[in-house]
Amino acid sequence: MSHVVLISTGGTIASNENADGSAVTAGLDGHDLLASLLDRHQMSKVEIRKFASVNSFAMDLEIAYRLCCEIAEALSDPDTAGVVVTHGTDTMEETAYLSDLLVGSNKPVVFTGAQRHAGEADTDGPRNLRDAILCANDPSLRGYGSVIVFEGEVHAARDVSKTHTSRVDAFRSAGLGKLGEVDHGDVWIYRKPLQRCFIRTEKLEPRVEMALCGLGATPTFLDYCVQANVRGLVVSAFGRGNAPKGFAEAASRLIQQDIPVVVASRCSEGRTSPIYGGDSGGVTLENIGVLFAGTLSAVKARMLLSASLGAGASFNELATQFEMANRNTSSLLADSSE
Repeated sequence: MSHVVLISTGGTIASNENADGSAVTAGLDGHDLLASLLDRHQMSKVEIRKFASVNSFAMDLEIAYRLCCEIAEALSDPDTAGVVVTHGTDTMEETAYLSDLLVGSNKPVVFTGAQRHAGEADTDGPRNLRDAILCANDPSLRGYGSVIVFEGEVHAARDVSKTHTSRVDAFRSAGLGKLGEVDHGDVWIYRKPLQRCFIRTEKLEPRVEMALCGLGATPTFLDYCVQANVRGLVVSAFGRGNAPKGFAEAASRLIQQDIPVVVASRCSEGRTSPIYGGDSGGVTLENIGVLFAGTLSAVKARMLLSASLGAGASFNELATQFEMANRNTSSLLADSSE
């Protein structure tokens, strides 16, 4: 019988206040979450798997990789229609995009969570979970890759970001918009993302760090990366992919040590592109071998870089991977799977 697999990982949706009300911590499991649904008929169609009970700010790449393996294993069952993952919202977009890269299946993978914990009278968790189960069981989402379903909206994992710290409509796909929505129990899909990248790898490279550019910032951290044996760096840079003075010289030292440097933009819309010259302008960065993330956010670029390095990508393969990820087509490290 066709069913949906629910994998619970913790997060606000599975959290409550502690006894003295001083903090909110994760502790509920999938059975507790399903019990909150008003439509009990849905419960008979769901297989529950407890994977973890952590807040997403405590997730790491090792946990996220194991979660992707768990998702792939669940989807390998012919009777599984799709998978729902309940996850904390802080890093949900990163884990969802990682699963989009690593899980080679056309079946729906749906991430959801909550902004208000389970003990609040107006918690948003049950409605989000109901909508996620509906989407995971809907054949119209086959081939869409991983999605986030939140506050009635369906967003592509590649494009979506958490844009508000506390509001229930916290997720947005800036400049592109949602894929669809759930309205009164019906799933409506309005657009489809282009072909996805699939990376086959048995591990992630955890030593990929991030740096945020600010007015007059110095490149001291880049030199630290060499000393700390960092294996990759993503820089969240200005506008089209420009950095403060001195960054190009420091990035060159990393690249000479075979440490790839990827530049993403601090902006929420648009793509990086080498246009400006001068000290640490995009053209200068490109000339020394810096890669450009295109429309990927810095946190998504880090997931792609970590997975690609884990797969043993050469520098040329990394360049091709980032180029193709922005076209959403297959690459040297990519493969298509049913």
